[in-house]
Amino acid sequence: MPDFIYLASQSPRRGRLLDQLGVRHLPLLPNAPGDVAEDAEGLEQVARGEAPATYVQRATGLKLDAAVARRERRGLAPAPILCADTTVALGREILGKPLDAQDAARMLASLSGREHRVLTAVALQVDGPRRLVALSVSRVRFAPLTARQIDAYVASGEPLGKAGAYAIQGAAAQHVRHLSGSYSGVMGLPLFETAQLLRLAGVLAS
Repeated sequence: MPDFIYLASQSPRRGRLLDQLGVRHLPLLPNAPGDVAEDAEGLEQVARGEAPATYVQRATGLKLDAAVARRERRGLAPAPILCADTTVALGREILGKPLDAQDAARMLASLSGREHRVLTAVALQVDGPRRLVALSVSRVRFAPLTARQIDAYVASGEPLGKAGAYAIQGAAAQHVRHLSGSYSGVMGLPLFETAQLLRLAGVLAS
């Protein structure tokens, strides 16, 4: 077994969370110079009527498929490949990354004073067709947000590029009244579930 894994994610937070586990990881990112162009955003498209749990697991699987093909295409050394995807759900409504500041403000207003779910799917390609998967579901409740608080947070730029228009490890934490589940899962990589997969793959000690 190699002494490292590939991390197929552009999120620096996921890399830092893997560092907490003491797992050596190398990036395996799309659209490297000279490589085949990949439609990374297209993999995140939601199918009509798709349930949040179905969506996040499907999107993660597609991203991992793309990462496996990427490693093979580049002729890189074999090693496990880890992929994850996070979505925010208000009931059955999926709140992805906001399109702009106005969309971020709309999402935050809809989360104000209410409980929502944060779902993070994790998938690990081990060897050949062997794939290990896990799903973390956490519940987060925001305190009521004033229009001024929403405007100030959106103006910070932090909500852009974040599912649900917030980052719990950032300034949004001051508005989180309650969290039930995995804090690291809300950040984007649930460490308990990820460690379980890495143990099954022999990357972490059992």
